[in-house]
Amino acid sequence: MGDTIFIGAGENGANPQQLNLRLANRHGLIAGATGTGKTVTVQGIIENLSAAGVPCFVADVKGDLAGLAMPGSPLAKAHTAFAERASAIGLSDWHYVEAPVQFWDLYGEKGHPIRTTISEMGPLMLARLLGLNEVQEGVLTIAFHVADEDGLLLLDLDDLQAMLAHCAERTRELTSTYGNVSKQSVGAIQRALLQLRSQGGERFFGEPALDLADFLRTDDSGRGVVNILAADRLMAAPKLYATFLLWLLSELFETLPEIGDPDRPKLCFFFDEAHLLFDDAPPALVDKIEQVVRLIRSKGVGVYFITQNPIDIPDTVAGQLNNRIQHKLNAFTPRDQAAVRSAATTFRASPGIDVAAAITELKIGEALVSLLQPDGAPSPVTRCLIRPPASRVGPITAEERSILLSTDAVGDRYDQAVDRESAEELLAARAAQAVQEREEAEAGKAADGRDKADASAARAAEREQRASPWNQAIASATRAAGSSIGRQVANELGRQVFGSGRKRASGGLMGSIVRGVLGGLFRAR
Repeated sequence: MGDTIFIGAGENGANPQQLNLRLANRHGLIAGATGTGKTVTVQGIIENLSAAGVPCFVADVKGDLAGLAMPGSPLAKAHTAFAERASAIGLSDWHYVEAPVQFWDLYGEKGHPIRTTISEMGPLMLARLLGLNEVQEGVLTIAFHVADEDGLLLLDLDDLQAMLAHCAERTRELTSTYGNVSKQSVGAIQRALLQLRSQGGERFFGEPALDLADFLRTDDSGRGVVNILAADRLMAAPKLYATFLLWLLSELFETLPEIGDPDRPKLCFFFDEAHLLFDDAPPALVDKIEQVVRLIRSKGVGVYFITQNPIDIPDTVAGQLNNRIQHKLNAFTPRDQAAVRSAATTFRASPGIDVAAAITELKIGEALVSLLQPDGAPSPVTRCLIRPPASRVGPITAEERSILLSTDAVGDRYDQAVDRESAEELLAARAAQAVQEREEAEAGKAADGRDKADASAARAAEREQRASPWNQAIASATRAAGSSIGRQVANELGRQVFGSGRKRASGGLMGSIVRGVLGGLFRAR
């Protein structure tokens, strides 16, 4: 492994252009109109970085870059042109060879699934993905904060939807604590989540989450593994594509340690259709992209943007891209002409080259190149032929892809989704417990009500019984009899104690009792 990789040269090997590996983490730009050879240029650079022991990640938008996994063939249509170009630039050791690859796919169809959790994505990038306005983004941020406070894991879209529904039930409480949280905003976020589901975005969120160490592998011979993301279907959901790649960059930035300028990058990241990252992006997101690109260099990661038009990249980001390869640009429209002038001004002038004119005259496979020299200064712009690739140009078959997937180092580690207990299950359990407690409380209240009703009925029955004519007669007779009997008993005792010969004509004690009872009965009636 040398300290440089060969990019291309002029006729007969004049002015060879070498990418210094020690400065490959200073980022780059590969631009040019459709059909000018950008993809083949990217393929050749990735092959040589891999051969130098540098792992790479690339989004395969058209399916062509999957050919990196297979060696080229002398029977291929482009073989003659490639062989002639290799001879023209003095590349005597050019031969066909494959690169070690791992295939990935957010949908899990053409590669191992790539997943992350809602919590790892964070509210800023998720709001970008969902197309939320500032108010809705604020509500989403509050939902994340409440989940953290309540110890609720946000792993997939079901968790986020359950958390948003939970916040909608607590709008009054949350509004008084964090600011306005309206059910209308929550509803708007829920509708955006439904749209994301319709694009297949729910497959991106969940577990097992991606271990970034699997992107930083080398094979047994020391070649860097090339991670190829199948992005042909993903391009139908451009926000998901752009947000995923930005998330991946952010994760690399937050996970990898500071290493300064290593002898070679730990990873080179190729971002095809880079304009999608910046289309309709709010200023806060553009600022974050600039920050990540500027600082991730010290983590040993080189970022290479691939786009048709260099003016698609904001100036704050383009200023960080030091290694530049410019293929042909058309100048048919005023915007195209502005792009040509803009691209021309980014190169260090070179005697005898009219950059603006040359950009519109380049042949397929030819480019203007300016790379960082060992002292860190950009080299004068050079017009050169790009070295031909050694791997297959074009897609691979489904059978070849299946064999490669089953034999790579990742295996089936990510193929089966895992659904562990998280916010959705915990909130459902809490809701079920609240319903049970409410039912028990209502049952207790009902039982208390029945007891009170029974006691009240008993007292009413007792009052009714006391109020009946017969009971009143008995009570009156008893009182009357008790009074009469008391008097008679006292009289009898007095006669027995003190003596008296006077007799009452009333018939004695028993007669008095009978008269008292009968009198009471008649009075009751």
